[in-house]
Amino acid sequence: MSTDVIMPALGFDMTEGMLARWLKNEGDPVEKGQAIAEIETEKATVEIEAAASGVLARILVQAGETVRVGTSIAVIAAAGEEVTSVAPPAPAPVPEVGGEDAAPPGTRVRSSPVARKKAEETGLDLSRIKGTGPGGRVLERDVQAAVAGGPAPASPAPHEAPAGPAPGATVPLNKMRRTIARRMTGSKATAPHFYITVEIIMDDAMKMREQLNAVAPEPDRVSVNDLIVAAAARTLARFPTLNASYREGSLEMHSQVNIGIAVALEDGLIPPVLRDADKKPLKRIAAESRALAERARANKLRSDDLGGGTFTVSNLGMLDVDEFIAIINPPEAAILAVGALRPRPVALAGEVRIASVMKTTLSVDHRVADGEQAGRFLQEFKKLLENPVALLTD
Repeated sequence: MSTDVIMPALGFDMTEGMLARWLKNEGDPVEKGQAIAEIETEKATVEIEAAASGVLARILVQAGETVRVGTSIAVIAAAGEEVTSVAPPAPAPVPEVGGEDAAPPGTRVRSSPVARKKAEETGLDLSRIKGTGPGGRVLERDVQAAVAGGPAPASPAPHEAPAGPAPGATVPLNKMRRTIARRMTGSKATAPHFYITVEIIMDDAMKMREQLNAVAPEPDRVSVNDLIVAAAARTLARFPTLNASYREGSLEMHSQVNIGIAVALEDGLIPPVLRDADKKPLKRIAAESRALAERARANKLRSDDLGGGTFTVSNLGMLDVDEFIAIINPPEAAILAVGALRPRPVALAGEVRIASVMKTTLSVDHRVADGEQAGRFLQEFKKLLENPVALLTD
């Protein structure tokens, strides 16, 4: 029996997507879960997986075409099964700057998806832009420099921040930044935010992490962020209101705890989702979080990596940030902003000693929860990190 491949919704406000390229041809065998196509959204390039095993019997949407969410883009059938004629959808054509790493004149040009989109939006020819990325790959900053009329920026030295646009230039926002601007403006305008900050003594958590990593192979090592995500997920299971969404005068109580983990990309933050995080042991959270971040940075996110988040953790501690306030990622009810660990004197058991202290700020939609609920959430979250052995239980 044939199975349709559907254009998925990769975010609560996504209505359409562009099919960037097919990874399989008509007639090719496919396995369930195998990547068969790539879709470009406003934030990332996402792999679409086969929902069944069989043969890619019919491709209904060609690379470069944009179609609405829910549209059938292909048909998978059993080997030898005859597929009756299927009328292709009527996609809205989107001019494409060639295929992968290609430019409009047909010249092969290595380029990032963001650079290709930027060139498309501004009408620039990628083949005329000098790339400063690895192997001469054209990056967004190169397109920005071309838009500003200046020379291509020099390739950054290792650990050096990428060059920005030329001084005095007016640079149009790319799609990712426009999406971030639209969503965050809407969030602040519609969700009445309030904020609560606590300080957490991380000595025991860091000691436990050091002991775990001392006996674990490098791929299985636990980061500070893994401990934070694990503690947040378990706390959310006890405070389901903060895992809900406001929907036109009602609360949608989510059945899963799906933590969005903010990952910094070239053009902004994207929060791929760790699903059922409250049900996963710490070691698995560490492995899956690492894999999510790697796929995000390599522009290889899968369809189920995006959308469906119920809570977000944004950690800027690695950038030496003391504390900050984050804007809620709609339609979620809250987001946790995490700062750096700092040594500072604290009073413990009647004496003063130097401890490793971390500040975290919870931003909450006041339509969904009040200060008392948010305070109790942070109290439990703090308790878990200051007594981290509880995070090792399944």
